[in-house]
Amino acid sequence: MTTTDTVKQVMLFDHCTWDDDYKQITQTIRRTLLALGHVSEPEYTAVLMQGSGTFGVESVLTSVIGREDKLLIAANGAYGLRMAEICRHAGIAYTLYEQDNHKRPQADVVAKYLAEDLAITHVSMVHGETTSGILNDVEAVGRVVKAAGKTFLVDAMSTFGGVDIPVAGWGIDFLVSSANKCIQGVPGFSFILANREKLEASAGQARSLALDLYDQWKTMNEDGKWRFTSPTHVVLAFSKALDELEAEGGIPARHRRYAENNRLLIEKMRAMGFAPYIDGSRQGPIITTFFYPAGVPFQFSEFYTYIKERGYVLYPGKLTDADTFRVGNIGEIYPEDIEKLASIIAGFLAAHKEEIA
Repeated sequence: MTTTDTVKQVMLFDHCTWDDDYKQITQTIRRTLLALGHVSEPEYTAVLMQGSGTFGVESVLTSVIGREDKLLIAANGAYGLRMAEICRHAGIAYTLYEQDNHKRPQADVVAKYLAEDLAITHVSMVHGETTSGILNDVEAVGRVVKAAGKTFLVDAMSTFGGVDIPVAGWGIDFLVSSANKCIQGVPGFSFILANREKLEASAGQARSLALDLYDQWKTMNEDGKWRFTSPTHVVLAFSKALDELEAEGGIPARHRRYAENNRLLIEKMRAMGFAPYIDGSRQGPIITTFFYPAGVPFQFSEFYTYIKERGYVLYPGKLTDADTFRVGNIGEIYPEDIEKLASIIAGFLAAHKEEIA
């Protein structure tokens, strides 16, 4: 996502991973992340992991789920299905509960899976599934997972920092997110908010050396030193981004801005003939999927290039059952950006309608 010039500027400073002041930056980040999730030590702890968000998800899945355990994956898009792909590669036993892209996984269905298959020990799902833009009901699923005494793993990659998530209150044992989403840092590491007791119970069972979540935490927890070379410039940027999140008014203020971006975008796009794929309360404030417009010869590559040449970048569609594209609502963008984007899109449509005529 886009970030501020001030976040980019702090990356001009070179830090050594061994410096005590740099290690303290890491420790401050960890404490701040716990506070954003409404949890604290000693019940929960925060671990930073080199790599993209998928590295963090794979770290949790391959470290926390033992060889005698079994995972239930509640999926309604590409990122839930990616969890299944990770499990296949790692040899993790799993069951897939797959819902349509425009529907949320249902808590009562999860409860039925847990009641019928006592071998299931862990449940995972995505909070904001950016395949479609749908916001899943993690709280409801968390209740049934906790009632069954299972461990709950949540991919909150695109929501943490932009949607308020009371981690313990929703029954989440392991939450994964990334530096470059709603906190508005830059790509380079993921982070995990972990139930400390369950993290400590995972010692020695990781299927990967580099992604061993327990060993990463054990080293980092001593004095803030990353186990292997850390992305120093990315860490500095993230620290600054956390300061800017607080200055904006924290998660509530950022959520309001993103939600207004989303509301205004849908209003403007509807007026131009673009229908949203997800409608109503299921639509999250993170990213919005739109159908191709009717009555206009529409090639996404041409549309994308036109928009990019005028200063904005869109996402191609990720659905297999419909022609769609996606517009991100998060990052350092404001309603005036939505207004400008809508004007650019209106220009594209007008030019193409003239071609038809």
